[in-house]
Amino acid sequence: MIAAQPSPTAATGPAGHAVLPALLSKPTPAVMGVLNVTPDSFSDGGQFAAPESALAQARRMVAEGADIIDIGAESTRPYGSEPISAEEELRRLQPVLPGVVALGVPVSIDSMKSAVVAWALDQGAAIANDVWGLQRDAGMAGVVAERGVPVIIMHNRDSADPAIDIMQDIANFFAASLDIAARAGISTDKIVLDPGIGFGKTPEQSMIALARLAELQSFGLPLLVGASRKRFISTVTPSEPHQRLGGSIAAHLLAAENGARIIRAHDVAETVQALRVTAAIREQG
Repeated sequence: MIAAQPSPTAATGPAGHAVLPALLSKPTPAVMGVLNVTPDSFSDGGQFAAPESALAQARRMVAEGADIIDIGAESTRPYGSEPISAEEELRRLQPVLPGVVALGVPVSIDSMKSAVVAWALDQGAAIANDVWGLQRDAGMAGVVAERGVPVIIMHNRDSADPAIDIMQDIANFFAASLDIAARAGISTDKIVLDPGIGFGKTPEQSMIALARLAELQSFGLPLLVGASRKRFISTVTPSEPHQRLGGSIAAHLLAAENGARIIRAHDVAETVQALRVTAAIREQG
């Protein structure tokens, strides 16, 4: 069986009840650094697949000011990702995740498989990050409820449909996910909502979700935005993923202005600087 029993320190370590309130109490949005231990991520595929490279990158992001490290071992890029087994996902995580947890910042596990999330939480990960919002794996909500950890519920679709009202679709999806969470016993003070920029959306719909992000505050829950290096940026100014820093920061500053309390980014130092400088300028107004 993949999932282990919770370790004696799991409930009192970084996965304790105070993680989310501490992150949300920061004067600027918390920055979640992306750590992909995959060979095929859209942005940095293979760059950090080796355990030593992944750990070095995690240390670098912590030094640059990351408040959370989001570790994923299966590419969930919307265009052309190949699914892998839970066993393969764990094989990639096992040499890396415990070392990242040991760095002392909260770690979120980016996985759509409940068995993988259970294992990671039992190793000290603090947050579950489900790109299918509790709706793809029937066991996910139970794992999150049992461990008592925060969960990020992200909006997703199997394919983009330019004809739909994307904000209504996001709202309907969140309502369904929140119903699943409530039935499983997940308290609302442990839920973060993510509109899923780039997932199941046309580039225009991703920009609509960013432009109208404030509407999602009606749920009364903290919002996370991850627009980092996403494809919509290249439809405005043609660019490859590694050339989209400016567009990523622009999107994230607007997201913060419209209520995002967590920003998920590949470029941690630049994102932290942009958020802090923006806040410092506003203080002078």
